Order: sequence, then structure tokens, then C-alpha cells
Amino acid sequence: MNLPELHKNNIDQYLDKEEIILATIQQIMKDFGMFGLEITFSGDISHAYHEMHSQLTQQVDLLIVRDAGRLYSILYQVDISNKALEKTQQENPEFNLVEAIAHQIIERDLKKVLTRRYFSSL
Repeated sequence: MNLPELHKNNIDQYLDKEEIILATIQQIMKDFGMFGLEITFSGDISHAYHEMHSQLTQQVDLLIVRDAGRLYSILYQVDISNKALEKTQQENPEFNLVEAIAHQIIERDLKKVLTRRYFSSL
């Protein structure tokens, strides 16, 4: 089994597997919970990405205004680089910076889940 390469054109194939979606949401909740922020999930798998993206966009927007230091800490914890954000904005010109950050958080936590699954299967 090879470690999957994630990019805009193939991310959808991983987002249709309920187990992976739920594990990714749990990772997002964990990462934000470490900083005292609550992320919730309705359980509707078919709208999971949009639900998470919307919540993360709201959280990031508030953090930019009220607590940029905490936002930087979360981005460090999730392991999001400026280069990854720039790439996301280039690939998704419809996203503003806050929406790009939210997307990157989801994508990065999905990568963490897939990487864990890969190494646990060895």
C-alpha cells in the first residue's frame, strides 16, 4: 500500500468514505479542543465538508480579530505552512484567506488520518 498523494483533483475520493470523514472530523475537534475551541458535527456525512468548512471559517475569522496568537498556535499544531495556504488560494481563487485557511485545516487533518491508516496497516 502506497501513501496516498492528496491534491485538489483526488481529495473527493477520500471524502466519500464515512470512516475517514468521521476520523478527520474527530481530528479537527481534537486540534481545536486543545485550544479551548469547540467544533461540533451534526452527523450528516453528505454535508460534512461544508459543515466543517463553515464552522472553521467562522472560528478562524473570529480568531483573526480577537486572538491571532491562538490562531497561529492552531495553525502550528495542525501544521499549515504559508506555502500550503498560497497553493490553496491559487487552486481555489473563489476562497478568501479565511476560507483558504479553513480548507487547509480540513485537508491537513485528512492527511493526518490517511497517514495514520497507512502506517497502521504496515
